[in-house]
Amino acid sequence: MTIKGILLGTAAALAAVSGAQAADAIVAAAPEPAEYVRVCDAFGTGYFYIPGTETCLKISGYVRAQVDYSSLAGGRNWNARTRGLVTFAAKNDSELGTIGSTITLRAWQGGSTIGLNNSGNDTNAVEVDEAFITVGGFQVGSFYNYWDTGLFGDTTSTGSNRLNSIAYNYKSGAFFAGIAVDETNGLSGTDSSISNTSLYTKSYNVDRSVGIEAQVGGTFGPVTTTLLGGYDFNTQNFAIRDITSVEVGPGQLEIAGIYSNGVNTYYDASKWSVAADYAAKITDKLTLTPGVQYFGKTQVDSRGDYFGRNIVRGGLTVDYKLAAGLTTKFQASYQNKDSSGNSNVWTGYVRLQRSF
Repeated sequence: MTIKGILLGTAAALAAVSGAQAADAIVAAAPEPAEYVRVCDAFGTGYFYIPGTETCLKISGYVRAQVDYSSLAGGRNWNARTRGLVTFAAKNDSELGTIGSTITLRAWQGGSTIGLNNSGNDTNAVEVDEAFITVGGFQVGSFYNYWDTGLFGDTTSTGSNRLNSIAYNYKSGAFFAGIAVDETNGLSGTDSSISNTSLYTKSYNVDRSVGIEAQVGGTFGPVTTTLLGGYDFNTQNFAIRDITSVEVGPGQLEIAGIYSNGVNTYYDASKWSVAADYAAKITDKLTLTPGVQYFGKTQVDSRGDYFGRNIVRGGLTVDYKLAAGLTTKFQASYQNKDSSGNSNVWTGYVRLQRSF
């Protein structure tokens, strides 16, 4: 037999075997189509659909490195701290309107457990910064209240709180309003370097730990104004505040006025205060914000009434954008007195922050 014949015979045999086994061949199943993340633009930038749902999710936050300074004696004059914060916000449309839920986690890592002037620091303490649900204009949970919205710079103190609350917020065109019922849990701690409440020891562990706050405001051309008030049923005291801003030159001028008839969960720095700052946008990257504030009657007696020393504070906040998502901030303030009566007090910080 010739070589050619042998090759032809082998090929025929292989073809026969292959045909016989064709019916038993294993065919791989086609892969399931992958579901890639889809952009959700219904609620603004940064949202994406959670795979398999119609719920949109946004993840944001920042990492902040900061060094604080204080000229007061009796403790550390400087302290380095690092802070991390991440926010998860989920939204979807429904027959009730837009439903949302937000949870924000944060933690400070202090350079020492003894902070500036013997004040304590959070060290590796992770906490829930905010957690709330929104349905249409309603908001319920733990969140920063209306008093937390202050002036641009970090020189002034106009109130701040995180409370368990239920609120309703309304906005139509240039007009906005809101009302909230809060569980009050103590004094606001507006600014420990200003107010001295050591003589006041009223307990908040009673059934009257309830407060109500409301705001109304609007924008009229270059002017925006917001009137805010809060009543604390526990202390039976109230506080009112107005903040008005107006576009002037390359920036915005803000003026605030505050009155409090006695210490309460919304404002406890002083009986009255006036503040102003001007956020000047020097370039697209640089903003300078000088500010000044006067606090009248900053001490508190055992009944919760104000008396005593007046305090003046002035300072400058410098914001500079280094790159997309990377900013630095410098703040320095001077007070003629502090809450303990010490004179000529300098405070400030230097911060680097990466936001995403």
